[in-house]
Amino acid sequence: MSFRGKLFSKKNTYDLESTNELFLHAMKENCAFHYAHCEEYRKVLDGEGFSPENLASFSDLSKLPFLPTLFFKKHHVYSLPKYRLPVKVTSSGTSGHFSRIGFAWSELWYALKMAIRVVNKRHLVSLRPCNYIVFGYKPNRHNKTGVTKTAFITTLLAPALHRTYALKYKDGKYEPDLESVIRAIEKYAKKKTPVRFMGFPSYTTFVMQMMEERKIFVKLPKGSKIMLAGGWKQFYTEEVEKSIFYDLAKRVLGVSDEDIVEFFGAVEHPILYCDCKNHHFHVPVYGRVLIRDVNTLEPVSYGTPGLVNLLTPLVKGTPLTSVMTDDLGILHDGTNCGCGQTSPYLEILGRVGLKDIKTCAAGAAEYLNKGDLK
Repeated sequence: MSFRGKLFSKKNTYDLESTNELFLHAMKENCAFHYAHCEEYRKVLDGEGFSPENLASFSDLSKLPFLPTLFFKKHHVYSLPKYRLPVKVTSSGTSGHFSRIGFAWSELWYALKMAIRVVNKRHLVSLRPCNYIVFGYKPNRHNKTGVTKTAFITTLLAPALHRTYALKYKDGKYEPDLESVIRAIEKYAKKKTPVRFMGFPSYTTFVMQMMEERKIFVKLPKGSKIMLAGGWKQFYTEEVEKSIFYDLAKRVLGVSDEDIVEFFGAVEHPILYCDCKNHHFHVPVYGRVLIRDVNTLEPVSYGTPGLVNLLTPLVKGTPLTSVMTDDLGILHDGTNCGCGQTSPYLEILGRVGLKDIKTCAAGAAEYLNKGDLK
């Protein structure tokens, strides 16, 4: 079995210390594969004077050249022939550009095993049917985004009786239909079947605010859950504090914060981060997180804000071994959480502007002889 296979067979989801050596070997294996099969990735590593053989110790992972998410939005690179990539997904493209990521069958299988183990920690897998309110895009053959596929897959964690979508495809574009969502919530609240919300926290918040303004208060059936993913994106100026969101959900829907679950992830880093009972994103064994100084790009210690660098050996279709996001975050000592998990946890502070990460992406692009990214 490959080192990647051994890593993604680990059942103790947050035991990072005992898997550090295995993670290093899996990363070296993944890096060597992309180096051998992706000319663009090889040029980037050669340009930095780095070889997969340089990954001799766990600390060497911080020296591995990273590719910014902006790079993937400008350059669509693959390490396998497209016919061997049965699933191709895109990012949401809120910046006007899309990442296009290809996945082979092997990583889809490993990702499934990973996801089941991660969500089981929050007791989300159930045989009891649910009615779903999806605060995201209704699937459409024109929509290839990862967030749409992920939202639909999440509705398979418990059998779906009905799915009501907040964003519907009409006349070549998606439009919000929050009135239909409110009517569905009122209808589902009168039944005994649990209701599960899934999707963007922005639209979830907007609907709850609308309901409160209209004095529509319900109590969702026992076992109902609110699952959040995708971030606030273009609504970042309207983002509310988590404590305000939890209080709003309790008042309007009768859902307590222990039944609110949040996910973090990215198309360019398909590792599932699910919050703990204290709503912290602990790092699972299948990935690692580095926080880098915004000026020097050197790794910083716990409690220091910086750019979020995500690492995983999961994907062979596209070189996602080490990816620099445009998120600002802080990595905290997991022993201070109090939930029982001791792996470090990631706090996302927000996003930086394109101009702040442009130099990282441009540096990678130079090695491809394609000039600066604009």
